[in-house]
Amino acid sequence: MAAIARQTSSMHRTMSLAALICITLATQAAAHEHHDDNIPEGEAVSPDPIDTTLWIHITIQILAFGLIFPTGMVLGIVRSRWHVPLQTLGAVLSVVGYFLGHAHGGRQFAPNIHASFASSLMIMLILQVVFGIYLKLHLQKGIHARIRRYTVTAHGIVGKIMPVVSWVQMLFGGITALGFCRGDHLGQCLAHFIMGSAFVGYGIILTILLLVGQLWLKRTGRSQEFFDSLVIAAWGCVNTFTEHRWGGPWVANDLQHTSMGIVWWCAGLLGVWLSRKRDGRAKRNLIPGIVILLTGWAMSAHPQGLELSTHVHSVFGYTLMAAGATRIVEIAFVLRDRNSISSTYSEETSSFQYLPPFLLYASGFLFMGATEEQMALLSAAHVSHVSYILILYSISFLLFLFVSMLLHLYAVHVWPIDRKKSAKPVIKLNGSASAEGGKLRAANGHVERRVRDAEEFELEGLISEGESEAGEGTGKKIRGVV
Repeated sequence: MAAIARQTSSMHRTMSLAALICITLATQAAAHEHHDDNIPEGEAVSPDPIDTTLWIHITIQILAFGLIFPTGMVLGIVRSRWHVPLQTLGAVLSVVGYFLGHAHGGRQFAPNIHASFASSLMIMLILQVVFGIYLKLHLQKGIHARIRRYTVTAHGIVGKIMPVVSWVQMLFGGITALGFCRGDHLGQCLAHFIMGSAFVGYGIILTILLLVGQLWLKRTGRSQEFFDSLVIAAWGCVNTFTEHRWGGPWVANDLQHTSMGIVWWCAGLLGVWLSRKRDGRAKRNLIPGIVILLTGWAMSAHPQGLELSTHVHSVFGYTLMAAGATRIVEIAFVLRDRNSISSTYSEETSSFQYLPPFLLYASGFLFMGATEEQMALLSAAHVSHVSYILILYSISFLLFLFVSMLLHLYAVHVWPIDRKKSAKPVIKLNGSASAEGGKLRAANGHVERRVRDAEEFELEGLISEGESEAGEGTGKKIRGVV
């Protein structure tokens, strides 16, 4: 009883501290004055340079929200002991960065979406920290048993949403720093950043399914093209009715954007239909790849006002066309309508299969970097399209590397390789050495172990130490039988 009382008291102190932090952040945000004395009429930022304090703020927040929190999320999913220390470090850095963002000099900013959204993001972070602390207290008696179940779910959901919300806030930060996406530029700016982020997100999903998602797809009984086509159809419906103000005149590229929306939902419906065989089994198809290819061709033909913008949009279109073409080749010729290239090792991946997701990353960054204001700024600075495109491709390589590293971190914890059991014994047959029997046994045992571990593993978030020890004990017993 005394231990429970101490834990409850500790929980109350934690909740009080979190509430105090929330109030402090809100007060700090309200007290912060957005000086706009030097902002010219009709502009969103002053001509002053960004000072050192603001650069430190940018660096810290990119480190915390862009690198530490996603890594900590994966460590939480695999229940690593490094999850809590890493997320604690990220939380401390993010709070420091938050206050630095309100203490900078130099460039001044008008009221903006980045500053408004920052408080919401920090409140979400504080809630996540409170959930984590509550779970770490291991309160499981009485009403805490029910509360814990919901807290585990909430902690997992918020943790997985955090990278997406952080991505949005970082985009808001870049837009705010340059004073973009205001007035008449807002519509095309939203289109570029939303569509570009969608391409990057699609590339990340393809990477996840390629490296660690095949068992999940098998459990769903659906092909990957079913889900792709479903999203394409839904997106097409939205585009069909939002790219033009119905009842008004057709202007600029309204007709082209609307027709692309029509192609998407028409092709998406066909892709959903073709994703199942007559007996109900899942079947691969080429429709999503064709849609990506057609979209790239249409985007490359967009009329542009600047030569630099024409070059960037052309390369973006060619890159997206290449993503669609390589996806078609992958399904039809590399996989031959199968889910993986090997029926023995579902994690075996052809080097060609990395091309479609990477080209989607590159397409997304190229499109996000091709807004009217960005093109005007770079053209005035005499930046060549070659240099700019190579920089965007470099960023794509880095993001692909980071996503691959996170997936590798996940895979090595969920499906560890037993090197002793996977060793290939040499069998003497008529005086010659043969390892085929050992290869077969090692392969079968490895696959069975991966399937069993995947079925046992649940991505529900953190569990108590007692539950973890019980799970480890059960795993030892199972491995002992094998």
